Amino acid sequence: MTQNYDNLCAAIEACRGDVEKAESGNKAATARVRKAMQEIKNLAQEIRKEMLELRDSGGAS
Repeated sequence: MTQNYDNLCAAIEACRGDVEKAESGNKAATARVRKAMQEIKNLAQEIRKEMLELRDSGGAS
């Protein structure tokens, strides 16, 4: 797996507690979740770019 994929998995897992807190009404946790989701979005975009490069180069190196 790529480093970005591992970072994505770690970011999702790290956000789990704040999501639970946000669901129970903690407003500060909602801000942390939104920030984490932006980071997750950026990591996912980087993974998309890596996969396109991998596809265009003809496979794994």
